[in-house]
Amino acid sequence: MSTIEETLASQKEYFYSGRTMELQDRLEALSRLEEAVKKHEKDIVEALSQDLNKSETEAMMTEVSIFYGEVAYLKKNLKKLMKPQKVRTSLSLFPAKCCIVSEPYGCVLIMSPWNYPFLLTMQPLAGALAGGNCVMVKPSAYSPHTSQIIKTIISETLDSRLVSVVLGGRQENQQLLDMPFDFIFFTGSVAVGKLVMSKAAERLTPIALELGGKSPVIVDETADIDLAAKRLVFGKFINAGQTCVAPDYVYVHESVEEKLAERLVYWIEQFYPLDEKQFIADYPSIINRKHFDRLLDLLKDQDIYYGGRYDEQRLQIQPTIVRNVDRANSLMQQELFGPIIPMLTYHDFDSVINELKRLKKPLALYLFSTDEKHIRTVEREVSFGGGCINDCVVQLSNHHLPFGGVENSGVGSYHGKASFQCFTHQKSLVHKSNRLDIAVRYRPYDERKSAILSKLQK
Repeated sequence: MSTIEETLASQKEYFYSGRTMELQDRLEALSRLEEAVKKHEKDIVEALSQDLNKSETEAMMTEVSIFYGEVAYLKKNLKKLMKPQKVRTSLSLFPAKCCIVSEPYGCVLIMSPWNYPFLLTMQPLAGALAGGNCVMVKPSAYSPHTSQIIKTIISETLDSRLVSVVLGGRQENQQLLDMPFDFIFFTGSVAVGKLVMSKAAERLTPIALELGGKSPVIVDETADIDLAAKRLVFGKFINAGQTCVAPDYVYVHESVEEKLAERLVYWIEQFYPLDEKQFIADYPSIINRKHFDRLLDLLKDQDIYYGGRYDEQRLQIQPTIVRNVDRANSLMQQELFGPIIPMLTYHDFDSVINELKRLKKPLALYLFSTDEKHIRTVEREVSFGGGCINDCVVQLSNHHLPFGGVENSGVGSYHGKASFQCFTHQKSLVHKSNRLDIAVRYRPYDERKSAILSKLQK
């Protein structure tokens, strides 16, 4: 047997022993993981700098701090989450009591991406441990320094029968997907997500897929344009646009397009000032040459209003605004996942809504507006994973909001309570009393019994 097969076999035996079922054991695992992260904070920040050139502030704000918040929520609420949930009992089951029991799936595979390599590994891991599972973690090969520090933290902290880390690339990914896991949690591209789903289907393994898509922004004529621009620059260019819920493109009403473009430039220059070499010192890099070249190719022959500079050594692309874009433009044919804002103008709000209804459902949507009718229309008529009114990206920081996509942008959700639910099966139970046994359900049937049964089911 290979090492992966041996590890999974030992994890299954550990799970069957019942050592993950008790509240205290789960809380202890979460606490030990949290303390290990605190111990290695500087190492984590350094790893994120080496992989993506993230500054310390950005690394802590967008990765480490959110992990701490997730663990704090789970530790505080785990006892309540683990309790059987009582539900009403229908009259046909009288006398009985009914409840829902959250049971762990068993041995879970978590496959994480490179763009937020620490957070998107450790946050689902916290949910899996809270749910009482054993876990095998496969971080991305594209962020090797962060993957290594994750392996160090986990191997120093938790029994490998509870959590283990597998490093490597496509060969290891393929091998893991051929293993009989009880649940698979994947974060990454739509293309790879489809592969994961097809492999899971071979064993009918339940899955959660956190994918992406082209998340639109609508800026109407009633919006606070300066504040909208400020928040868009924050949300779009954090991590150099390599965020699954980043604003991908902007629909802006024709009457405010010029002003929005001007204010976007203003806030870019405020947040990302150029150094003496005309580059941004602590600005994140594009993850690798392949993605860097893809983005530069998309910028060819575009109407670049601002930005467009790049540094081949640092793999950096300056925050860039492109105007006069339409649906046929190459920028609109794929998720950008980079620091480029295409701007599309519109005249009629309803036409934008009708267009969005017919597109693939995105992971996020953002509306900047003070028009209550427009807000209600977006909330009621457009399908997307989650989003914001008059802000962007920040929805993922609230542990009380489930985070996930729909159809092409994902399957399932997590964060906070939803993390616990994601990694547990909701098992329905009827506790029937022996004191009374109503004979009406038993054969032979007649009209009287049929009439009584019909009433009891209502």
